[in-house]
Amino acid sequence: MNHFTKLGVFSLLSASGAMAQAAPDLNVRLAAMEAATKSAQTAGDNAWMLVSSALVLMMTAPGLALFYGGLVRRKNVLGTMMHSFILMAVVTVIWAVVGYSLAFGGSSPYIGNFQFAFLDGVGSAPNTDYAGTIPHATFMVYQLMFAIITPALISGAFAERMKFSAMLLFTVLWTLVVYFPMAHMVWGKGGLLNAFSGGKIPCLDFAGGTVVHITSGVSALVCAIYLGKRLGYPSPAMKPHNLVISTVGAGMLWVGWFGFNAGSALSASGLATSAFVATHFGAAAATLAWLAMEWMDAGKPSMLGAISGCVAGLVAITPASGFVKPFPAMIIGACAGAVCYFMVTRVKHRLGYDDALDAFGVHGVGGTLGAVLTGVFATSFINDGLKDAAGKVQPLGLVDGNGGQILNQVLGIAISWVLAIVGTLLILKFVDMVIGVRVTKEQESDGLDLSMHNEEGYIFEN
Repeated sequence: MNHFTKLGVFSLLSASGAMAQAAPDLNVRLAAMEAATKSAQTAGDNAWMLVSSALVLMMTAPGLALFYGGLVRRKNVLGTMMHSFILMAVVTVIWAVVGYSLAFGGSSPYIGNFQFAFLDGVGSAPNTDYAGTIPHATFMVYQLMFAIITPALISGAFAERMKFSAMLLFTVLWTLVVYFPMAHMVWGKGGLLNAFSGGKIPCLDFAGGTVVHITSGVSALVCAIYLGKRLGYPSPAMKPHNLVISTVGAGMLWVGWFGFNAGSALSASGLATSAFVATHFGAAAATLAWLAMEWMDAGKPSMLGAISGCVAGLVAITPASGFVKPFPAMIIGACAGAVCYFMVTRVKHRLGYDDALDAFGVHGVGGTLGAVLTGVFATSFINDGLKDAAGKVQPLGLVDGNGGQILNQVLGIAISWVLAIVGTLLILKFVDMVIGVRVTKEQESDGLDLSMHNEEGYIFEN
């Protein structure tokens, strides 16, 4: 072997040694890069979910508190706002003790277990059954905000005539009997209606059409009928005392709803963007549809009509927001605006029930309509964003307008209606037997601000 051959062999051996030495360094760098990417994704997703949690809480107070507070008569404004505000405290405590566990613990078809009672095991590590890129505590607190606003929506039906103590006891029992089981059936692991976790009746509900709006809206109707009409209803007309603050509240609801729907993607992803867009377009179309109906019917469009149409559209697009394209979202919104207007202005008066703030006409009917139309317009377009905790795409298992999915939606709606009607009626009868549900005629005449809370929302006359 000559000198040059020896030199070549030595160079090859040196290069091989250098490559062998570099290989571990490359693997370490790739591992570090992958870890950094996951960390960045976790940070981004967690930031979005914390913001979404705050947005949904804002929907209850000040959003719903202002919206409902402005729609009642002046002597009941603080009592009505108190319903929304106090539930932020009451439901939070129930949720921490047992509510979260009943909604998201275990894997039974109907209700959870006590796995997470007192928030045991709920910390910074993800719960991979639900959201693999955010802390378990973030997922828990996000879902809490839904549990807070749902019973607050019911208060629109019994406004101006339910005892405060009765409202508190009713809410505690209602969350235990109606909300937690429904949340588990639709969103919980192994839930009967969970379309992405082996549910026997795969019902599509992206952000709470059945869980939040149908249960609250139908329960509101039961409450309105059980309590009876307000003194003097429907004459003289019981007009809103301050549409200005109701309009501010409606604006907060519209903005907060982006956390409600887009946040339900549980990540800062393309799915969140799609739900965000669908939510906005649906609300806009519903606002215009309600106003068009009112303009043709009454001769003039009103601010009350605009904010009512907006909320109706937001309700209807909620179950569909993660499953539909923008223009179907507008169709859903337009249908909701027209149908809910008809319910509020025609059907309610014809049937004679006193749903004070139209919780059933907007949430019950809008949620039902939206759940059905979700089955009509849900599309595989959104599949790329529907991934489980391991990153595997979860197909919808339908083609556009699949009749079988519409049937599943109807079954999910039926279960929600039955649970809400039966559960609410039994709870009302129990509360009425224990402490009574309705204020006296004198208390109602004086107004709930004074009779229930010994204060006035408006001390000085204009």
